Amino acid sequence: MQNKLRKSATDKAISGVCGGIAEYFGISSLGVRILFIILPANLLIYIILANTIPDSPPSL
Repeated sequence: MQNKLRKSATDKAISGVCGGIAEYFGISSLGVRILFIILPANLLIYIILANTIPDSPPSL
């Protein structure tokens, strides 16, 4: 089964975008968050990703 990019349901600070990216690539979510702080236009990129990446399926 292929790993799909989704917002994280467990590792979220605002909407789960950074946690979802970290889970997809298998890296630390702290590193992804630091990368978003460093990037220019980070707020615009985050808003676009938060609206386009689907949510994780709810866990039972």
